[in-house]
Amino acid sequence: MPDVSIFWLRVAAVLYLPGLVDATLTVLRRKPTFFRPALILFAVAALVHLVSLVDLARQTGRFPAETFYESISLCGFLLAVCFLALFWRYRFVSLSLIVFPLVFLMTLIGATSTPVATWTNPRVRDAWLLLHVTLAISGYAALLTAVSVSFFYLVQERRLKAKRFNSKLPPLATLDDILSRSMGWGFVLITLAVLMGSIWGFIESGTAWVSDPKIVVAWATWLGYLVMVFLRVSAGWRGRKAAVMALSVLGFSVLTWAAHVGIRESLLR
Repeated sequence: MPDVSIFWLRVAAVLYLPGLVDATLTVLRRKPTFFRPALILFAVAALVHLVSLVDLARQTGRFPAETFYESISLCGFLLAVCFLALFWRYRFVSLSLIVFPLVFLMTLIGATSTPVATWTNPRVRDAWLLLHVTLAISGYAALLTAVSVSFFYLVQERRLKAKRFNSKLPPLATLDDILSRSMGWGFVLITLAVLMGSIWGFIESGTAWVSDPKIVVAWATWLGYLVMVFLRVSAGWRGRKAAVMALSVLGFSVLTWAAHVGIRESLLR
């Protein structure tokens, strides 16, 4: 991508960022936080995104979807346009929980087609990686909490249906509240971990970061988490459905953990 197009694409990513923040706060608080300002900035970002695509097409003389980075950027723009159209027609606010983070991250990936300068300070590099690992482990801990609470929720629910209430377990409402909070904090922590890990990989290895198995599996885990919290908050998934979804995301997390077995060697290089 030409430099001017990349510049506008990175501006668009910055303008999409408040949407990600709004989505994460909505998951934590279980109600929209500053959706209107985020929506306005999202629409402005879509216009800037369009400027980037048009400038790329003008400078290269071809349709801006030849490379992986160009394709994912174009896909993010089309997803943004579809959401804005759906919101204008149906006021589908809850859809922003999944669209805002996706569009931001797809745009961010598209904007990494041009390498940047490597780390200027090894201590900053190591500190960044340590913070990424800490956030990831904390996110997995929150996910394990959600899985554990889901199990107890199912046990208590079954006992209630059989009219054998277990007074040693909290009420279903309490378990459900703990489940929502652990899912919410886990999503926030894993989102931050994936962002920091992706940026670290981009600075470390340039454009090759996208094909790194560790990052690919981490993105799959994040996408699963995103779908889980979206179904939880928007569709109201409870009980068995929430438990199965949490277990599925836990499976992806195990794969992510396995893929990062050599992370200590990377840190000590």
